[in-house]
Amino acid sequence: MKLSWTLQEEIVIKDFLKQQGVSRRLFKTFKEEPQLVTLNQQPAPLWHIGKISDCLEVELPQEEAGAYMEAEPLELPIVFEDEHVLVLDKNPGVAVIPSMNQPSGTIANGLLWHYQKQGLPYTVHILTRLDRDTSGLMLVAKHRYAHTLLAADQKQGKIQRSYVALVEGRMAEQSGTISKPIGRKEGSIIEREVRPDGQTAITHFRWQTSYANHTLVEIKLATGRTHQIRVHMASLGLPLAGDTLYGGNKDVISRQALHSQQLRFIHPFTKRVLNFHSPIPADFLIE
Repeated sequence: MKLSWTLQEEIVIKDFLKQQGVSRRLFKTFKEEPQLVTLNQQPAPLWHIGKISDCLEVELPQEEAGAYMEAEPLELPIVFEDEHVLVLDKNPGVAVIPSMNQPSGTIANGLLWHYQKQGLPYTVHILTRLDRDTSGLMLVAKHRYAHTLLAADQKQGKIQRSYVALVEGRMAEQSGTISKPIGRKEGSIIEREVRPDGQTAITHFRWQTSYANHTLVEIKLATGRTHQIRVHMASLGLPLAGDTLYGGNKDVISRQALHSQQLRFIHPFTKRVLNFHSPIPADFLIE
């Protein structure tokens, strides 16, 4: 894929590309493969000075998938796609990244196959990863440059998400904020817990619907720690229904009742604000 710009000022090519958010890793590739950068259709070194109205083009390099990832012909729940980004509405029970216990059948395996069918030399760049049993919207960058730009937005809080969770018990407050540090539980490679030496973790929650023994809650994250929602809600005595790892049980739902419901971000190239909504899953709807 080629990206092009018409220069609006006299500027060193490298300085211009820095302004466009090009990463150090990509600059290294451009130095190793100088033919990827052209000015007015002629190869141009990064230190060359471009003039007003010059056409600068860069060709994105090929990417290699990790040795442990293989392409598989899986059906992907794509709700939006262009040449730079993908938005998926993930089903529960599907892992995102291969692991030792699940080397195949993941979103990443399906993405590699999807890219190969399109002739795209890319690997997998997940921006908003979800646990296997969490359903809902996910943002994926299709190439390394898009990932760099979106990751910078993510650090600045420009990628906004909200979740809906079905928790066990009745909430005492209509809304609130949980600010409790989270770290890995001693002796476990999976489980997390609230602990004073953990990383800062902030979760905002708001009541939506009450049932006899459960509450439907809207949740927004200010930080993105592993299992953050699950740990924080359990710390209030309101574990997610179906989340047996953190004190929930499976009397009304067979998986952790967490769904990525809304996703909002600024497209890294068109600069359009994109909004997506995924309806509450059927297994959340209880009497």
